Amino acid sequence: MTVDELDVGSALESGEFFPHFQPVVNLRTGELQGFEILARWLHPQLGWIPPDEFIPLAEKNGWIDQLTGELLRQAFKTVAVVPGTPTLSVNISPVQLHNIALPGQIQSIAEPYGFSLDRLIIEITESAFADDVVLARSIAESFKALGCRLALDDFGTGYSSLTHLQSLPFDEIKVDRSFVSSMTSHRDSRKIVAAVVGLGQSLGLTTVAEGVETQEQAEMLRWLGCEFGQGWLYGRPVQASQLTFVAMKARQEEANLLYEAQGRISSSSLDNLPGQRLAQLQAVYDGAPVGLAFLDRNFRYMNLNRRLAKMNGYPIEQHLGRTVSEMIPELFPYVEPYIRRAMQGEAIRAVEATKPAVHGKEPLSILLSYEPARDEAGEVVGVSVAIVDVTEIKRAEKARQVCEENYRQMMELMPQIPWIIDPEGRALDVSQRWLELTGMTDDQWRGFGWLDALHPDDLQPTIDAMHRSFATGHSIDVIYRLRRSPRDAWKPMRSRGSARVGDDGKIVCWYGCLEAVDESA
Repeated sequence: MTVDELDVGSALESGEFFPHFQPVVNLRTGELQGFEILARWLHPQLGWIPPDEFIPLAEKNGWIDQLTGELLRQAFKTVAVVPGTPTLSVNISPVQLHNIALPGQIQSIAEPYGFSLDRLIIEITESAFADDVVLARSIAESFKALGCRLALDDFGTGYSSLTHLQSLPFDEIKVDRSFVSSMTSHRDSRKIVAAVVGLGQSLGLTTVAEGVETQEQAEMLRWLGCEFGQGWLYGRPVQASQLTFVAMKARQEEANLLYEAQGRISSSSLDNLPGQRLAQLQAVYDGAPVGLAFLDRNFRYMNLNRRLAKMNGYPIEQHLGRTVSEMIPELFPYVEPYIRRAMQGEAIRAVEATKPAVHGKEPLSILLSYEPARDEAGEVVGVSVAIVDVTEIKRAEKARQVCEENYRQMMELMPQIPWIIDPEGRALDVSQRWLELTGMTDDQWRGFGWLDALHPDDLQPTIDAMHRSFATGHSIDVIYRLRRSPRDAWKPMRSRGSARVGDDGKIVCWYGCLEAVDESA
C-alpha cells in the first residue's frame, strides 16, 4: 500500500497526525527560546510515515490547511502547560499563501487555548513567492497585524532573496541546514553562513541556524554572531508528552551554562547590537597609542587607524584597497619577508626599522609586529599589523649615551681618579686611570677586588676607616699606598668620599676621588 492509497480523511478524523517539537535555543546563553512544530503521521499499519512523503500529497490534494490546523490545535494545547512562554515556529506551505483567510483561521485556533500570537513564528520558504508576490505580501502583512513573527526559511537556497527581504516584513532569517552541516569542513559554506548572518545583522533581523549537530558547529555559529540554533545537538524532535520534561531539562542546562559563564562575559556585552559593538571597537582602534592595520592576503589595507595613516603620511581613505608596496614603497622591501611569514601563520613581534622621511618629515624609528589573523576555522585570512613609533625613545637613548660619554670623558680628564662604591664597600665604577695606576684589569677591580691593589700594611686600616664612615655616615678620608707592578715603588694616595642618602635616610652609595699625596709637603 502506498501513501497515495491511504484514507487521509479517516486519518485526520482518527487523530493519526501529531506535532513533534524540536528545541530552538539561544546560542550565546543556552536559553530555550521555543520549539519548531514538525508534522508526523502515525499510521496503524505502516507506523511512522515521514513528512516528505505526505506533505507533498497534502499540498497536491488540498488538505494541507486542515493538517496545519490540526497540528497547531494540538501544539497550542500542549504548550499551555509548559513552563515559561516558549515560542512556536510552524512552516507554511507555499500553496497556503494563496488562502487569504489563513491568518484568521490560525487566530481562531489559538484563542481557545489562550495562546498569544506574538509567540507564533510563521516560517515561509522563498518558493512561496514565485506565483503571486502581491498576494503573499498581503497574507504576510495580515499575520504581522495579528502579532505573528515572520521567518524566511531555507535562506539562500531559492532565488531573488534580497528582493524578498526588502519587500516583505520578515523578522528572522533561517540558515539552511545544508550550509550548517558542511561549514566546519568547507570554506565556501562558512562564507555563505557568515554572509547570511552578516546580512541579517545589517537588516536588523534575527538569524536562526538549522541542523546544528556538533559543538564545533555551535561554537562557529556563535563566533559568527548567529543568535539562535536548532538541531540534534540541542535535542531531537519529541512528542507532546515529552515536551514539559524537555523544557525543564533545558532550563536546568541553561542555568548550568550561565553559572559556568559568570565572570567570563557580562550581560551588557551580550545585549550590545552589532552596530554598537562595531562602533566601540572602532573607537578602541582609533584611540590606540600605536598604529594598527589589517592586511588581506593580497597585502591590501582593509582597515587601519588614524595613527598609522599619519605615520605613512596619507589619509585613511587613500590606504583602503591599496597594497603596502604602494603606500610605503621605500620600506616594503624590508618588511615584505616578515609579512609573508605572518601570512604563513608565524607571529612576528618587535622588529626594529627606520621609516624614511616622507613629505619633508624626519625619519621614524619604529617597532613592527605582525600577527596572523585567522577565520572561524583557524585559516589565515590576513595579517594584523601593529607599529610603535619609538623615535622619541631612540632620541632620548642617544642623548643619554652622549651624556654618559661626556661624563666618562670628564672623569678621565680630571687630575683626580673618581670612584663609586656601594654601602658595603664594593666598587661600582672607577676611572680608567685606576687601571693604569694599579695594573689591574677591568674585571679585577670590581666588587671588593680593588682592595687587592693596596699595600698589605694599609689594607686593614683602610677597611677600618671605611667601616667607621659606613656606621656614622661621616666622610671617608683615608691614605693608602698603590703601585703598578712589583718593580715599581709604592705611591701614597689619599681617598676621600661622601655618602649619597636616599629618601628613606639610608645610604645608597658613596662618591669620591683618589689623588696623589704630595710627599714633599
